Amino acid sequence: MAVYSYKAIEAGRAAVSGTVTADTPRQARDLLRSRGLTIQDVRRQRAANLLGGMPKLFTRRHTNEVVTFVRELSTLLSVGIPMLQSIDTIAKQHRGPFCAVLMIIRDRVASGVSLAEAMREHPIVFDTLCISIIEVGENAGTLETALQQLAEFKERSARLKNRVASALVYPCVVLSAGVLVSIFLMTFVVPNLLATLQETGKPLPMATRVVQAASDALVGWWWLIGLIVVGCVIAFSAVARTTRGRVMIDRAMLRVPILGQMIRKQSISRIAMVVSTLIQSGVAFVRALQIAQNTTPNHVMRQALIACEQAVYAGSDIAEALDETGVFPPMVIQVFAAGQQSGRLEEMLTRLAEDYDQQVATAANRLTVVLEPVLILILAVMVGFIAFATFMPILEAGNVL
Repeated sequence: MAVYSYKAIEAGRAAVSGTVTADTPRQARDLLRSRGLTIQDVRRQRAANLLGGMPKLFTRRHTNEVVTFVRELSTLLSVGIPMLQSIDTIAKQHRGPFCAVLMIIRDRVASGVSLAEAMREHPIVFDTLCISIIEVGENAGTLETALQQLAEFKERSARLKNRVASALVYPCVVLSAGVLVSIFLMTFVVPNLLATLQETGKPLPMATRVVQAASDALVGWWWLIGLIVVGCVIAFSAVARTTRGRVMIDRAMLRVPILGQMIRKQSISRIAMVVSTLIQSGVAFVRALQIAQNTTPNHVMRQALIACEQAVYAGSDIAEALDETGVFPPMVIQVFAAGQQSGRLEEMLTRLAEDYDQQVATAANRLTVVLEPVLILILAVMVGFIAFATFMPILEAGNVL
């Protein structure tokens, strides 16, 4: 079946729009007429239209919808509602592309395809971790439990990501405001004031001459400065697209004080959550490592997991393989070693993830506390220097008079 978007008019002359699944446009029109709608337009939705043509933005925008879908599907299946009826119920609560994807999945499941296979056809929406856990749950007959574990993982992962993002929002806002204020002063306020002072013919103080030179460069060569900034952004983006460049950037981020530790612990917490969730769902450890590689955004940690996987394949112990990478702290290595020896690896990884999750929250609060006074001091010095350099000649002229 295909998905068709429609525009129609209800019996009360109210305009409505939405999507409907059908084999042909004629069947879609017949289905809409059976609902008492006067059809204005029916068009088939292509995959590019459903996903908006921007996979990364789509994934970020619909992360909450995916978590809600998984959580509600687990609840409906656990109370005995059939799969197709459950998906239909959830789809009625959504609009737009995500609703269309759910309708396609529903039709694929109705045709005999498993839920995991139907989701695998939409990799932009459902990642490898989601598909793997659901596939294991379907094969083991514990789909409701697998969906619940997946929803809990997604929610914890979102909370962990939001903590780091929240810690960086305030510094970015303050820094952007300071830069904009400085540019406004240097391009509008300073030139007008200094033009009047230069007419007197008196020599300007050194601080004023420095500000004047910066202001003249910004006003006269703004286009060149803009080209340089754009060129730097393009060059950085080009380097970041390469594997080697991305590794260099991620390695440099890990060395930043406080922030680097936050990123490292966030990545380790995510890896521990992924591996623990997959092992609890019945996935083998090596396969869990492979999936964790795809869900780890930091390329340094990802390469370490690849090296660990190869070492385990070669016969090394898990802890020994992790130690050889030189990326993971001794505590993490010890947890893996103890979990492997005791046979409770998933339980210990869950506790490790919870511990690092709490440490990331503490580090995020500490970063915010440290950055707030530092940024305020830097902005005060910048704006204060510009104001001092601008008004010092005026004060000197007043003293002479």
